[in-house]
Amino acid sequence: MQIALISDIHGNLVSFEAILADIERQNVNEIIFLGDAATLGPQPHEVLQRLRHLGCPCIIGNHETYLFKPSLGQAYMRGTQWFNDVLTWCRARLTPEDYQFMRSFQPMLKVKLEGESTLICFHGSPRRHTDNIFATTPAKEVNEMLAGRRATVMAGGHTHVQMLRQYNGVLLVNAGSVGMPFEQMPFTERGPRVMPWAEYAIITSEGNAISVDLRRIPVDMKAIRQAGIDARMPETSDWLRNWISITELLNE
Repeated sequence: MQIALISDIHGNLVSFEAILADIERQNVNEIIFLGDAATLGPQPHEVLQRLRHLGCPCIIGNHETYLFKPSLGQAYMRGTQWFNDVLTWCRARLTPEDYQFMRSFQPMLKVKLEGESTLICFHGSPRRHTDNIFATTPAKEVNEMLAGRRATVMAGGHTHVQMLRQYNGVLLVNAGSVGMPFEQMPFTERGPRVMPWAEYAIITSEGNAISVDLRRIPVDMKAIRQAGIDARMPETSDWLRNWISITELLNE
């Protein structure tokens, strides 16, 4: 049994299609989306349309909440003007069908794997979709975030940084970000730096054996840049400037 976990697409259809093509080659049994589909990227409606056609279970992320209640997003981003502008732009491009689809998203999902294994899916943590679980998060804080829940594998997104961590026998997984994978989180003074690939995870369950595959898929950076230019999204130049080139990575 193989389950693909995808998260944090953020309006990037180019990277989303690259991930889906790779998933098709892996012959997975199921796809689960872990939240944050549309905002911050140039193709919000197109991403939601593609996601809806997949018919997969979807978890609500903090950015879905902000689309329904912009004031929560403004508070989370401390009134940052660029975020307000991009959120307003995104909301204007979504259809009533898009909003109806997002209302079907679940806060959490428990999945029976093979044998005695189980999987719990969320966005940030079982406690709150804005929680950050890092590899370095102190055990006491992790325990509070898990809110008394336990499974063989517990998986989320939100931080945009892939992670596999063993915590008291539980495998904690972060699938990374499809559309905006960060070099690191929290950011440095330079702000967010976005890696030139797309990320997701595959959970394999065979009997009582479990494995986790954190996957990194090449993307067409020219197509991503062109999508940003064509959309005329607010602050497009800043959005494009955050992406790191392969050449820049190799030279660091």
